[in-house]
Amino acid sequence: MSPLPAQPISPLDGRYRAAVTDLGEHLSEAGLNRARVRVEVEWLLYLTDHELFGSSRVSAEQARQLRSLVTDFGQNEIDELARLEATTRHDVKAVEYLVRGKLTELGLTDVAELTHFACTSEDINNLSYALTIGSAVREIWVPKLTAVIEALRERALTYRGQAMLAHTHGQPATPTTVGKEFAVFVHRLERLKAQVDSTEYLGKFSGATGTFAAHVAADASQNWPAISREFVTSLGLDWNPLTTQIESHDWQAELYSRISHTNRVLHNLCTDIWTYISMGYFSQIPQAGATGSSTMPHKINPIRFENAEANLELSSALLDSLAATLVTSRLQRDLTDSTTQRNVGVALGHSLLALDNITRGLGEIAVAAVKLESDLDGNWEILGEAIQTVIRAEITAGRSAIVDPYAMLKELTRGKRIGQTELVAFIDALDIGDEAKGRLRVLTPAGYAGLASDLVDFVEKV
Repeated sequence: MSPLPAQPISPLDGRYRAAVTDLGEHLSEAGLNRARVRVEVEWLLYLTDHELFGSSRVSAEQARQLRSLVTDFGQNEIDELARLEATTRHDVKAVEYLVRGKLTELGLTDVAELTHFACTSEDINNLSYALTIGSAVREIWVPKLTAVIEALRERALTYRGQAMLAHTHGQPATPTTVGKEFAVFVHRLERLKAQVDSTEYLGKFSGATGTFAAHVAADASQNWPAISREFVTSLGLDWNPLTTQIESHDWQAELYSRISHTNRVLHNLCTDIWTYISMGYFSQIPQAGATGSSTMPHKINPIRFENAEANLELSSALLDSLAATLVTSRLQRDLTDSTTQRNVGVALGHSLLALDNITRGLGEIAVAAVKLESDLDGNWEILGEAIQTVIRAEITAGRSAIVDPYAMLKELTRGKRIGQTELVAFIDALDIGDEAKGRLRVLTPAGYAGLASDLVDFVEKV
């Protein structure tokens, strides 16, 4: 058997590539290297702009051309970095040499020694990861989550008044509305999105063990912490003043825990929709040419939600591992985080793929109003809660002498199916006020959803 041509191992780079390809702009090796080049270039320009160590400001055109290493970063730079790293055996050193090469090309060899000045590799790496993870989350993942939230909000508003038999412990329970149940997920996901949006993307820039030792050795007259803060924040990041050689990754643990939590809420959404489909509450809209089963022609499988479940589980497993392990580094530095952080894109990719499937899946289901109404009409016993609660109010008001109304309704309804006729006859025989009887007589399962429709107002955009 002849060997296959080179193939991707991860389905994210194969079968599902189209759904996650935008992440590669940020969380690929090339995306990371482009960010590294940006940090190296901006640090050199910061030093020359402030004329440190007798350097002079480079011209605006030279600065533009130097920054073009970032703005025009492409296959040529990717190939050159690979060539350099084959010799250096060090990815960040290869980036430094790429920048030095550009300085030579621009005739700026007099400031070449300011490239990577007083930096440990992690000064470059931690800022680069913060930049790439931040842009991936804000520009790719959050918009996909927002699209799901908006799709859920639309359905919450559309179906706010569509009564539905609720199920607690899998058993018929006090009715709700379809819209209110969608609104619950809107509210949960918006809270989590706000937490993700509030993430601090921290950066350190303080040398080999976080002490500014080399900086002070070069020039003890400078306020290096202030310079570090100004440089880090100029990149749009938050400054971390106290670290070891590495930025401590606590912000990453916080972010991954929040995204993992979001994944789990989305997983709950998928399992609920899957269950409502199996109950016939939601119907699936046939897709032209699609096959549900290789042998059963009638089937339409809820594959979008099943696929999403699996990818959410994979994403959370990776994110949980990242959150648990990245916060530990032996003494002032070990390299366990180096390989680990390279998998952030994989973790977010599985979540992104799930979001794509959920969005598509929501567009392929419809509310089965006839089935909802049928189930409500077949479960009049659920009004036992309303009747015993009204009796309690009547007893408290002195309009009834009934003893233990809960036991009375339990005897009437538990484990039984009763219809409207039996329930009205029971109400007529109750020792309660006429006004209360009148309210109970006209009550129906479909009309016993309380304030469910009104509660949807809490997720309606102003």
